[in-house]
Amino acid sequence: MRRIIKGILHRTWKPYVRWYLKSPRSYRWGDIHIVVEPEVFHPGFFFSTAFLLRYLSRIPLHEKKVIEVGSGSGLISLFCAKQGAQVCACDINPAAVANTKRNAESNKRNFPVYESNLFCEIPKANFDFILVNPPYYKKKPASVAEHAWYCGENLEYFDSLFSQAMSYAHPKTEMLMVLSDECDIDGIKSIGSTHGWHCVLRMEKLIRWEKNYILSFVNAEHQGSTLS
Repeated sequence: MRRIIKGILHRTWKPYVRWYLKSPRSYRWGDIHIVVEPEVFHPGFFFSTAFLLRYLSRIPLHEKKVIEVGSGSGLISLFCAKQGAQVCACDINPAAVANTKRNAESNKRNFPVYESNLFCEIPKANFDFILVNPPYYKKKPASVAEHAWYCGENLEYFDSLFSQAMSYAHPKTEMLMVLSDECDIDGIKSIGSTHGWHCVLRMEKLIRWEKNYILSFVNAEHQGSTLS
């Protein structure tokens, strides 16, 4: 039944979303007000951002070193900055980079935002949290904007992510990732394991017609001390 509902909503809701997102749109999360530009992932139309933000509100972020990989509008980065985290953000899409910078400025926050394909342009650092709301549909992205949705036919995005991220992690780093039952979770976990990341389920919730998960990936060699 959930699959049928998804199919109906996909056909009826998706055209409206496409039309709506052709213009800049305002969005508010608590006391954070942002503008989401066209060609940038809108956090209000999809469950993943709100689900990750609710999880982040439960953990101490003050003075933690945090990087958001794929910042989009910058909402998650802004939330972490308002909790006192030392934030860094990046996105492969120059429109998203500019959008994150504008929203940071309008919310009186100052943190570095890099145009970067994952970690390629990020100065060397060790982060406490790596936050990822990733693309997970199996298709090769045909444009920069499509990198927000498609991870390659064989999950190439995740292979690069897990490979590069280890150089920016210390023994207790957590990579927090939000996924849904629409993606190949077993394949993603397998790729993570290949690159030395151990996966722990932190939270799961059925939100309307879609089951969402918060997964924590930690250095497999130090998983005992990290998760204790």
